[in-house]
Amino acid sequence: MKQSLGLFENITGVSDAAKQKFISFLEEVKAEKGHKLEQEGQVSHNLYYIAEGSARSYYVRDNRDITVSFSLAGEFVTAMHSFITRSPSYETIETLEKSIVYRISYEDLQQCFLDYPDMERTYRIILEKYYIALEEQLIFSKFKSAKDRYLELMENKPKIIQKASVGQIASFLDMTIETLSRIRAKI
Repeated sequence: MKQSLGLFENITGVSDAAKQKFISFLEEVKAEKGHKLEQEGQVSHNLYYIAEGSARSYYVRDNRDITVSFSLAGEFVTAMHSFITRSPSYETIETLEKSIVYRISYEDLQQCFLDYPDMERTYRIILEKYYIALEEQLIFSKFKSAKDRYLELMENKPKIIQKASVGQIASFLDMTIETLSRIRAKI
């Protein structure tokens, strides 16, 4: 099963040996809806690849959970700041539905880099995609109207509309549930 994950589908320049080494380190996790992949206050030890299902990253402030991002099948997810700095995470990552994810530990990933330096290029591409998504989310939340934010989510990640709760979507879009309901009623 691991060989057909499509992990390297859009990434060129990685040797077959490096790909096989990376895949050999992957551990399959079958998770039910609501399973915590990463927990606030703990160091993020794993980088996850979502083979099936979806997840959301969130943090809690003033007893309110605030959704930071959604991840779908074919995407990587982790509490990136914690994973890189080896410090406690400020976010929690949970599955939105029954999911199959593959994880690689920080230590195993570092070993891949030592054994196969071309794997660092793959990791750089993952980090670039993460950075771009983060920057787009920042621009998205600061400069677009509530309606435009919702329409863009519908266009770019329509599956989220079906998988996440109204409250999670409203939180992600930085609006109240009432505002989201009014927007949805007009579309």
